[in-house]
Amino acid sequence: MKMKVFFIIIILTISTSFVSLRTIYNEVKQNKTEMEISKIESSQINTNNEVEHTNMVPSELFVEESKIKRSKLNYSYKDDLNVEADLSNFTLSLSFGQCGINDIFSIKKIELVGVENQIAIESCTDWVGPYTVKYIGTEKNTNKEIFTGGWHGSNGDVTGNATAFTKMIAIYADGKEIKIKAREIVPGDILILNEGDKVPADGRIFEESNFKAEEAALTGESVPLTKHNKTIADPECPLAEMKNMVFSSTLITYGRGKVITTATGMETEVGKIATMISEAEEKMTPLQESLEEFGAWLGKVILAVCAIVAVIYMLPILGREPLSFFEALVAGVALAVAAIPEGLPAVVTTCLAIGVTSMSKKNAIIKKLHSVETLGCTTVICSDKTGTLTKNEMTVRSVWAGGKIYSISGSGYDPEGKISLETTQVKATDIPDLEMTLRIGLLCNNARLAKESKWLCFGDPTEGCLITSAWKAGLEREATYAKYPRVEEIPFDSSRKRMTTVNKVDGKLVAYVKGATEILLDYCSSIQIDGKVRAITDKDKKDIISAYELKASEALRGLGFAYRAADGVKVDVDSMEKDLTFVGMQFMIDPPREEAKAAIEVCHKAGIRVMMITGDHLTTAKAIASELNILHEGGLALSGEDTRNMTDEEFEEAILKCDVFARSTPSDKIKIVEVLQKNGEVVAMTGDGVNDSPALKQAEIGVAMGITGTEVSKEASNMILTDDNFTSIVAAVEEGRTIYSNIRKFTVFLVSCNIGEILLILVSMIFSSFFGGLLPLMAIHLLWINLMTDSFPAFALGMEKAEGNIMNQKPRDTKEKLLNKETLIKVVIQGFGLMLAGLAAFKLGLDVIPGASVTQAITMAFLTVVFGELFRAFSARSETKFLFQFNPLSNRFLNYSVFISVGLVLALIYIPFTAEIFSLESLTFVELLIAMALGFVPMLFGELTKIVNKSL
Repeated sequence: MKMKVFFIIIILTISTSFVSLRTIYNEVKQNKTEMEISKIESSQINTNNEVEHTNMVPSELFVEESKIKRSKLNYSYKDDLNVEADLSNFTLSLSFGQCGINDIFSIKKIELVGVENQIAIESCTDWVGPYTVKYIGTEKNTNKEIFTGGWHGSNGDVTGNATAFTKMIAIYADGKEIKIKAREIVPGDILILNEGDKVPADGRIFEESNFKAEEAALTGESVPLTKHNKTIADPECPLAEMKNMVFSSTLITYGRGKVITTATGMETEVGKIATMISEAEEKMTPLQESLEEFGAWLGKVILAVCAIVAVIYMLPILGREPLSFFEALVAGVALAVAAIPEGLPAVVTTCLAIGVTSMSKKNAIIKKLHSVETLGCTTVICSDKTGTLTKNEMTVRSVWAGGKIYSISGSGYDPEGKISLETTQVKATDIPDLEMTLRIGLLCNNARLAKESKWLCFGDPTEGCLITSAWKAGLEREATYAKYPRVEEIPFDSSRKRMTTVNKVDGKLVAYVKGATEILLDYCSSIQIDGKVRAITDKDKKDIISAYELKASEALRGLGFAYRAADGVKVDVDSMEKDLTFVGMQFMIDPPREEAKAAIEVCHKAGIRVMMITGDHLTTAKAIASELNILHEGGLALSGEDTRNMTDEEFEEAILKCDVFARSTPSDKIKIVEVLQKNGEVVAMTGDGVNDSPALKQAEIGVAMGITGTEVSKEASNMILTDDNFTSIVAAVEEGRTIYSNIRKFTVFLVSCNIGEILLILVSMIFSSFFGGLLPLMAIHLLWINLMTDSFPAFALGMEKAEGNIMNQKPRDTKEKLLNKETLIKVVIQGFGLMLAGLAAFKLGLDVIPGASVTQAITMAFLTVVFGELFRAFSARSETKFLFQFNPLSNRFLNYSVFISVGLVLALIYIPFTAEIFSLESLTFVELLIAMALGFVPMLFGELTKIVNKSL
């Protein structure tokens, strides 16, 4: 496939006409323009090419006014609830014109063919919509509005107009339950939310039953959060701790609740994030800046050299007759043709495109071409924890049973693993306490596992990992359920923090209970040790709590398990959940990816700092970071609470030393990126949630998760990981470094060739009397060389594989010029070698070789330059290694390039028709050998520059 692409590129190049250096400049300018166009604006715009757009959207543009009597209640997480009093004492009919429609907006300027001055108001992906497209500026299209909608959920599905924010939602109004469109919700509405509902607005919970919400996209929490209706006293409670609130775009995973709407549209937490995204500006990539600077510099050099040549030709100096202005102009044009690297823009674009294709095969999809190269200069990777460094799959690591702690191997929901006591593998079914602990975890459970491309959990992740731990002990779910069928269930309750099932065991009823250990112990009157039941003592409880706290310090979440005989016992909380027999605990964690540790080690060798930024608890974050060698002994780990009262100077100083930042908010992430950028770092930020999106857009490289990522995070990013794996980021960084290295190689190659051609023409002009007043090459010859001879090897150099030590080098400085002082010295030396070879061939043809005509002398110079540049390409494959240190023929694309180029140039010379067009003449065998031998001179000079490189 690569071969076909390569030959297509060659064929297309043959048909390409003259491409000026202006192309580079225009490409950079176009990228600037696109950045300006894509910048989201939130200002007022009038009908003179402007649209008024705020959260106070005129209701007539969207939906009819609702006639429902609404309560204007403004509660927050720290307020005491008095719903009934407020409902009876204060009602207000709210309109959408007063509070705005319940929607999230961004404004983008766009240009559509056929209509002038068009503005599109678009809904941010991952939120909802109806949104309006207004055509403004032409009489015919003024005030034409189109309404459409859709909500991209956190799994990336597009559900069209019948989505959560356009479908009906239950609210409580006028003393009864009614349904309205979700986009019509206003603050004060009482929402009725059930399992499976997408939350349409922010709200304060005032009534709940076993209420859980999945908020990973907003807070970074890896498991659903249990919600309650109690007041939270902390006035600066972080978002992840607001457990008496629900937030727009999150999902209710369990139970039901009633919620007072506190914010809609742009005032919600999601809306605030949308505002942050709109304020984040995109920047030019280092390559774009370097190309712009290089283009401007080279343009000035060309003008200066052409002016010098014109002066030389028009003045009677160096013993030669002055030429007319027209003749001097022709000479200047010839020199300009020699100076401009016509193939450079096409080769740069092709190299980046090849890089994009290569990265896609390594699970990294690049959205913007120039972002490929930026990866190569990344100095800091700010990585999310859940799903990127970890598997996002809860796993039981340890079990406490009968006073002993057992370890369980394996990760995720895959039932492959072993149970061990210290270093000895054990059979769980032979240990009554361990078997009972695992059995209760399996039976007191409503989740299930299924194997698709991998093992997946359907239901609560915590319950899923309990099924896996039991399966590793030989307790397969379906067989165990058949053996011990469930009779009754008392569901989990957030106030009780327990769940109970009643199962039939050998013809008798047994109640199995799981819950928070410290609470469960209060209801236990006995304990099972070595299969025997005895009364539980205070010392037993103290030992159990000590074991629990030990594992908690390792960031493991613990659950306790107990049971009791249930024959003749009433199935209710007061009767069934007392006089329990405590049997054991299971400890779980979302484990780190096995391959992430090796990838982080590669980053450290490559001079790249890895920083973990997560919404999870600090203890959990520190444990995972330590296991992955992100956090070393004595390293700094902070949480959002730690930095909330810091000054800007204190925050900056802390972030520059921090390896782990937990309980982060969207504004924290933005500040972290800005601090790092202020200190010269090139930041790659990973994320999957809505809360990550502003930082993804602010960073030089925003990396979104392709599997778990929300659509809005993908929209804000530069790169999407199709496997959500940190290792793919490291592979992409390596590819980015390789691409920049290849760009440098073919840029140095092309510029050195052009410098050689300039020197060839310039020196022959200055010392024209030595060459009989003749030029060795004409403009048409130079154009052929630049388009055909230079371009093929340059394309091949763009396909060069990474050198072995590329990830052992420090990231390059983004301020480093594409052609710095060191590189300029190299290109001048290499160009000087090409000039010497070309002039030597020309002089030999003119004065030394018997019978050679002037046309043959020019042909010898032309062929020598062609061979010189082709052979020099082999030396250009490495800037540091000599030809004898690697296989010079291992790049098969370069071999084909040289072969094709040689064939084309020989055909050009030896076919009379083409030779006449180009003013060339066929050479004798001896003349051909001389030209070929002199063609090795530039290659030798190329090798010489590697010695110079080592001494600089």
